Amino acid sequence: MNNTGHPQERGRRLVAVVVTHNRLCQLRLTLARLLETPHDLLSSVVVIDSASSDGTAPWLGTLRDPRLIIERSETNLGGAGGFERGMRLAVAQCDPDWIVVMDDDARPAPGALAAFHAQEPSGWDAIAAAVHYPAGGICEMNRPSRNPFWHSAVFLRTLAAGRGGFHLPPAAYQGPPQQVDIASFVGLFVSRGAISRVGYPDGRLFVYGDDGLYTLGLSQAGGRIGFVPAVRFEHDCSTLSGGASGRFRPLWKVYYYHRNLLLLYRMAAGWMFWPSLIIVLPKWLAKVRHHDGQRRAFLGLMVSAIRDGLAGQFDRDHETILAAARR
Repeated sequence: MNNTGHPQERGRRLVAVVVTHNRLCQLRLTLARLLETPHDLLSSVVVIDSASSDGTAPWLGTLRDPRLIIERSETNLGGAGGFERGMRLAVAQCDPDWIVVMDDDARPAPGALAAFHAQEPSGWDAIAAAVHYPAGGICEMNRPSRNPFWHSAVFLRTLAAGRGGFHLPPAAYQGPPQQVDIASFVGLFVSRGAISRVGYPDGRLFVYGDDGLYTLGLSQAGGRIGFVPAVRFEHDCSTLSGGASGRFRPLWKVYYYHRNLLLLYRMAAGWMFWPSLIIVLPKWLAKVRHHDGQRRAFLGLMVSAIRDGLAGQFDRDHETILAAARR
């Protein structure tokens, strides 16, 4: 149902949070898209510069838009740390009704924020945008999902189809809004009610899984996340590298990816988590075959990830992980 009237008059103060690290070319595009949005649709933009060394800080210093709030960290916080800091800063300084979060290489499609304000959000604690590649295809890494361990039909589909069983199908991108359990931090609109319910993302996760754990935790706490195809985002993730081809580049990503995935699996699966490890862990360890010349370091990172993930430990700092990857 469409609302009428002025968004700010309805108490729909929206603040964007952008986290950036050494992708100045992408950040320029994202901020241009955000700052061309009328003030009544976007009241402020918080940028967390996570120790960029590519000229990001001097460039940000040239911007004069009064809606901008820029905070630089002299240490790399990772995406998780950046989103936690950015959301806390947005609440403290801007008093928003809603926060929309994104990476520096993601941005609302033209008209997306107007489409958000056109929705009736009272039934949702968070709203997930439909994320597409710039050429128009569905961005796979940002496809929302249902937790198969909570829904018997989804569980059966997952047994038959794997990942395709619990992620939303392409047809959902042409349909009406629907509830999901897990969504990404690209085009996620988070209400103040959601923050009151579950707090902020866990910055200790550094990278990978922070969005899954946050949104699944919100769903677990009774929050409702709506996938709204009319709200479109673009994700130009051509610069990303990870484990899609079986090889992690850079190697340190092995640790965070698998540690945080264990935490997510544990939250999602409940009592079924422990028996599922019999299947999961051998598959993970077998990935060593993709890392000729780095196998010892890979196995060291993997063993540390499994140990810390099972114990829920966050004691290893990023420099320790980098050193382990260089061995």
